[in-house]
Amino acid sequence: MTEEKGPKIVMDSNVIERCLTRIAYEILEKNKGMDNLVLVGIRTGGIYLAERLQKKISAIEGREVPLGILDITLYRDDISKSKKKAPLGKTNIPFDLTEKKVILVDDVLFTGRTIRAAMDALIDFGRPEMIQLAVLIDRGHRELPIRADYVGKNLPSSLWEAVSVNLLEKNGRDEVVIEEET
Repeated sequence: MTEEKGPKIVMDSNVIERCLTRIAYEILEKNKGMDNLVLVGIRTGGIYLAERLQKKISAIEGREVPLGILDITLYRDDISKSKKKAPLGKTNIPFDLTEKKVILVDDVLFTGRTIRAAMDALIDFGRPEMIQLAVLIDRGHRELPIRADYVGKNLPSSLWEAVSVNLLEKNGRDEVVIEEET
C-alpha cells in the first residue's frame, strides 16, 4: 500500500480566523494600544491579511488603524537572476512612516529575503520608530537573521515542500496547503 501524495490542508478558514484574531490582540497588547500604529501589507498575500487585521484591530479599538500596501519587486535581491520577471505592482502608503510603529504583514515567512526587501522599501517612506513583523505561516529555513513578532502557525517544512496560502479574496477559499513540489 502506497501513501497518497498530494496537497495536505494544514489550516482551514476557522483556524486562519482564530490565528488572525489572536495576532490582532497580541499586536495591541505589545504596543499598548494603537497609538502611532500602522499596518503595511506586502503585495500580494500580505495585503489581504493586513486588511483582515485592520478590521479586527479597528473593531477592538473602535477606531481605524491606517493601512498601506507595499510592492517589493524592485527591492528583491534575485530580480536579475529570475528568468520569470515579476510584474511590478503598486505601492500605496498614504501616510508618513516617520515615528510610526509599523506592523509589516505577509503570508509566509521562509528565507527572510522578502522581509529584508520590504524593510529596505519601507525606509524609503520615512524612518519608523520600529518595524514589527506579522505572518500567518513561519516555515523556517532562514537565510537571513529575521524573525516574526507575531506568528499564526509555525509550520516546519522541508525544502522540497511548497506551502500555499489560499485566501478568499484571491483564491475563493481560506486554507493553508502543504505539498511536495513537482
